[in-house]
Amino acid sequence: MSEGWLKEKSPFIIASAFLGFLMLIFLLLPIINTVAISTDKLGSAIMSFETREAIFTSFYAALLATLFTFIFGVPLAYILARYKFPGKNIIDASIDLPILIPHDAAGIALLLLFGSNTLIGAGFSKIGISFFRTLFGIVLAMAFVSSPFMIRSAEEAFKSVNPTMEKVARSLGATKFKAFRHVTFPLAFRGILTGCLLTWARSISEFGAVIILANVPITAPVQLYYVFTEQGLSAAVAITALLIIMAVAIFIVIKLITAKPFKPVY
Repeated sequence: MSEGWLKEKSPFIIASAFLGFLMLIFLLLPIINTVAISTDKLGSAIMSFETREAIFTSFYAALLATLFTFIFGVPLAYILARYKFPGKNIIDASIDLPILIPHDAAGIALLLLFGSNTLIGAGFSKIGISFFRTLFGIVLAMAFVSSPFMIRSAEEAFKSVNPTMEKVARSLGATKFKAFRHVTFPLAFRGILTGCLLTWARSISEFGAVIILANVPITAPVQLYYVFTEQGLSAAVAITALLIIMAVAIFIVIKLITAKPFKPVY
């Protein structure tokens, strides 16, 4: 049914293909154009110490944010996938809020809760953790905006594993945790790994929440913003192209891992 659409003579199909082609051009042309006009400047961007340091900070902070969302998000995803309880719909809906909230507003919300002069922020300060203009703040901001990707991917992965598999393991003497560890988690691993990669990639690209809560140490998107505002468009082109190339590389890795759709495991 989906084959041979190019042979269709229907005006609707032709119009749909044309409009879809225009949309594709709209999505790809800015990316291709940016990379094409900056090929001779990529070397300078790579050689820049400030750029390399900002990229390293982004990668490292994103890795920590991914670890944080994995530790706390995967258990939540498992509960949502396996159990029904009062208020589940509200909790389920609230998971997507960080995607809907403007990210600079998310940064302000986090600052109001975890700032040095707040009750929670002061409590963390007593144990040597500050979130304002620190790496901890960057990780916090990244984790907040990217956590839905981890939770949703893990939730779908757990749903693809038939609960009967766990029950069989339990009937053979395994504890609930052992059944999860040796049966459910391995079977859901590919989906969870996808969630990790999506969370990491989304964290790397975060700007709004990070620049509000913790604009230092400087991440790659913040570095790009500073270069653009202080030195102009021409100076920012090379860094932009470099970040686009890295994003495309990450995207390819994610697509390779998710090439096969999730299927229920029976």
